[in-house]
Amino acid sequence: MLHLKMRNFAILIILILLFSCNKRENKLPFTSVEIKPIYQDSLSIRAIDIVGNTLRYAGNKGTFGNIDLHTGKIMEGIEKYHTSIPEFRAISHTSTDFFMLSVGSPALLYKTGEGGKLDLVYMEEGESVFYDAMTFWNDDEGIAVGDTVNGCLSIIITRDGGNTWSKLPCDQLPEGIEGEGAFAASDTNIKTIGDHTWIATTKRILFSSDKGNTWEAFETPILNVKEAEGIYSIDFWTEYLGIAVGGDYTHPEGNTSNKAITIDGGKTWKLIADGMEPAYKSCVQFVPNAAGKEIVALGFTGISYSSDMGKTWKQLSDEPFYTIRFLNDSIAYAAGKNRIAKLTFK
Repeated sequence: MLHLKMRNFAILIILILLFSCNKRENKLPFTSVEIKPIYQDSLSIRAIDIVGNTLRYAGNKGTFGNIDLHTGKIMEGIEKYHTSIPEFRAISHTSTDFFMLSVGSPALLYKTGEGGKLDLVYMEEGESVFYDAMTFWNDDEGIAVGDTVNGCLSIIITRDGGNTWSKLPCDQLPEGIEGEGAFAASDTNIKTIGDHTWIATTKRILFSSDKGNTWEAFETPILNVKEAEGIYSIDFWTEYLGIAVGGDYTHPEGNTSNKAITIDGGKTWKLIADGMEPAYKSCVQFVPNAAGKEIVALGFTGISYSSDMGKTWKQLSDEPFYTIRFLNDSIAYAAGKNRIAKLTFK
């Protein structure tokens, strides 16, 4: 009798799993998005991070905070440096700590310290200093990228949980390109999967297979001649499949040479939907649980969606945002000028 019950239970589980898989496979593409503001203030917010049921953010005017996604409760603070008020455009986290990094000089990288206060763990001054994005490989090792200083891209790395950071010398990086930098538009210039790391610059893709110890450079067909042109955001679904978007924010209607895809880990890139929508976008993300086929790209030009790996796109909303992060395969959170909003894709 017990054996029969166990057998019936196993069959039930199999049927549930098959139904769930079929349900996902038969899911129709998104046709709309519902936008509900959860935070409003006179800020520019380009860095958000979802940790469990908490959304963390940082913006200009030295402002940073947490939003409880269940209760909507907001905890917010302001970090000043002497008499200056920094602008934060990059944040990240480990399992124990929160980090945020400012743009401009001095570059200020803060980490949570004792008693809830923030500790300044890295500072860099200089005319060309401008950091753009940050992420962690694991609880010990993290990376941040900034514009060119003294002939090469600025890359700082921690190997001790963010307590100390060291800048890579130029002889450890691909030869610099004059004017090369990155866009601090959405905190998505860096993507890591395992030990692999991709950095999108204004000119090309930098790649490391060993967590930043060695680097090589790959070219892309995305336009990059003028100062405002280049890749603004990248995302990878696997170690092989990735997407890059950008354009020229000063000519946001341009839709040529601003979207590309790779299927070989970034070595080669192919333009997609060239001459078609979407135009300029500042952030791109693969939709979770969609086998790499569904992609959302947004910017102050609105929200666009593809269900066929970037071949065709549909504009779901004209609402402007700078950056987006998914909570699951139908709910995301986006931030921009004066607000953070919950996005429910349908």
